Amino acid sequence: MSSCLGKNSWPELVGKDGEAAKTTIERENPNVHAIVLLDGTPVSLDFRCDRVRVFVDSNGHVVRPPVIT
Repeated sequence: MSSCLGKNSWPELVGKDGEAAKTTIERENPNVHAIVLLDGTPVSLDFRCDRVRVFVDSNGHVVRPPVIT
């Protein structure tokens, strides 16, 4: 269980538009900044309570549940 404040996972956004998902995430948890990335993009492995990565396919649709990372 994360010690981060607010909602920390958005499984309901899988299949949705990535930019719309970003807006939803930041509205539902104002403590985070959502970043839309193409699936497969290399990312750092450090953990931050203020970051949510939104991985999308080539059509811009969310491919896995966004979570605080």
